[in-house]
Amino acid sequence: MVVTTQNVALPESEAKYKNAGFGYVGAHNYSAGQNLGRGILNRCDVEKGDSAFVWGLLGQEARGQRTKGVIDALKKAGVKIEYLEISDSVNKDPTQGIPTFAAFLASNPDINVVVTDHGALTATLPSYLKAANRSGENTCAAGFDLSSATVQGLQSGKIDLVLDQQPFLQGYLPIHQLYLSTKFGFAGMNIDTGAALITPQNVDAVADLAQAAIR
Repeated sequence: MVVTTQNVALPESEAKYKNAGFGYVGAHNYSAGQNLGRGILNRCDVEKGDSAFVWGLLGQEARGQRTKGVIDALKKAGVKIEYLEISDSVNKDPTQGIPTFAAFLASNPDINVVVTDHGALTATLPSYLKAANRSGENTCAAGFDLSSATVQGLQSGKIDLVLDQQPFLQGYLPIHQLYLSTKFGFAGMNIDTGAALITPQNVDAVADLAQAAIR
């Protein structure tokens, strides 16, 4: 039996069974976070000494690497980080985070960048910003994962940047991986899907695909 994995990397198993077809298709969390952080620096008017609010999951050792990647990329550019762990209740229902977000920004008025390391929270960013009385003109908003709601946020200019992990590929490519390994004996492949940066300028090209759950 040939086994491979997607979305969640198992590096020890991959190293042990790679020749038998064990591969990985998905984002590499730390590099995905760094990609988004560098994208924020390139797209937004961010300068050394600016403050960013990162709402993430550092408390989860492996999952938190994506949050850490964002923080490290911003810190390297001299951006000050204000961090808050995503609570279990907000993780389950992002709308419960509206008062938390608004209160956090009210207590930290110098923040001009917000990053949500959670797809559902990213989709809720327009509501968070509205509750905090922030606009896209004075706050750069970024996060992860595409959805119909996130596409609307990008098209309206309320969300500035999203890293798309391209989950369709995470489901599609492992099947080809298994076929190639069982048919031709190919070793497992390690494919990074977390490198696509979506902005208001290019979102229209993938909007219909996001609606169809392909992007």
